[in-house]
Amino acid sequence: MDYSLAALKLLCCQLKDAREVPSQNSFTLGGILFQRAWLQGVLLSASNGHGDGGPLLLDDGTGVIELSLSGEFRFRPWKVGMYVMVVGGYFARAGEPPMIKVHKIVDLSSSPDREAMWYLEVMEAYKLFYQPLVEEFT
Repeated sequence: MDYSLAALKLLCCQLKDAREVPSQNSFTLGGILFQRAWLQGVLLSASNGHGDGGPLLLDDGTGVIELSLSGEFRFRPWKVGMYVMVVGGYFARAGEPPMIKVHKIVDLSSSPDREAMWYLEVMEAYKLFYQPLVEEFT
């Protein structure tokens, strides 16, 4: 994982346009090279906190993505309906939903206006950082 590449603040629907760049072990989105994505949304599946559960599913309102938990995250109880922030490596898989191998996951359920603020954050990141690069690329 190349940590010099920023984790892009994205919505699931934007990841559908990402194209793999095998020579660099990464993806490109409108000319922006990335390996990690930063997403927020509601958990559609749960884990019992015993480390033996399957993958979690996250719905951000624009699509669903699978979350692969490792390490200490597997031993925390994740409940259906929790609103979480995740950052991790993005993986597109043929015939299966895309997946995030989670590096960080935080329960934001108690934060008011969390979902509305997230959409604003994604729009701001696009306008300030991504749009100039996309326009330069096209």
